[in-house]
Amino acid sequence: MKLVPPPGVNPTFPIDFKPLAGTPQDCVDCGKAERVGFEFDYAFQPIVDVERKTVFAHEALVRGPNGEGAYSVLSQVNEQNRYRFDQACRVKAIRGASQLGIQEYVSINFLPNAIYKPEVCIRTTLAAAQVHNFPLDRIIFEVTEGERIEDGPWFAQILREYKRCGFKTAIDDFGAGYAGMKLLSDFQPDIIKIDMDLIRHIDTNHPRQVIVRSLVRLCEELNIQVVAEGIETLGERDFLRDAGIRLMQGYLFAKPAFRAVATVDAAVYAD
Repeated sequence: MKLVPPPGVNPTFPIDFKPLAGTPQDCVDCGKAERVGFEFDYAFQPIVDVERKTVFAHEALVRGPNGEGAYSVLSQVNEQNRYRFDQACRVKAIRGASQLGIQEYVSINFLPNAIYKPEVCIRTTLAAAQVHNFPLDRIIFEVTEGERIEDGPWFAQILREYKRCGFKTAIDDFGAGYAGMKLLSDFQPDIIKIDMDLIRHIDTNHPRQVIVRSLVRLCEELNIQVVAEGIETLGERDFLRDAGIRLMQGYLFAKPAFRAVATVDAAVYAD
């Protein structure tokens, strides 16, 4: 099988491949429960553009088979099934987004410590996107800053390979750990998502205001888009909009919708 890379992608990247078990369907089979050892599914939460009053992306959030919280699933992930779970997450998220008719970006969390060779891990994603007719350039791979990264330079190389393949990259929960600035010096993602602990009550917390304004200026210079997550109040929304952030996510706009696309109330967009 040969997949043609999107415009601008380095043709030397090993996209010419044989799927792990021979056909795209074999790769899609990675999403089956028996491959992982337990059932799980997804809820989707929108990331909105408050200036354009549109949905920018939908984050795929892991849930139990009946909508149980993420912990019920993640607590079952271990060293033996981590790689299979990571691959199944990609397949299920892409399949779910396609079945729901999502036209915007879909953002998928991945486990960097489950990846041994980026070109091998990407095979499943490429095959799933092809089978479910979901454009590669509408997939965002995001990783939590707090994820324990055993090899920083290798992690940066993984993200470079994903970006070179045509995917967008994001660092989630930025500011929650201590590796944030080091990560940005090694690799500049397309997007950073500011941790909700920095966002909470930001309209009345001066130190948080200073930190977030500084992050916005830094990201402008590095050509990185900023998403503020965990927005719950109009005051938080208004401060962040005035600080130059237009991409936001949180309960103010919509809660995650299990196996569905959440509806955003137009009244909560900024005036």
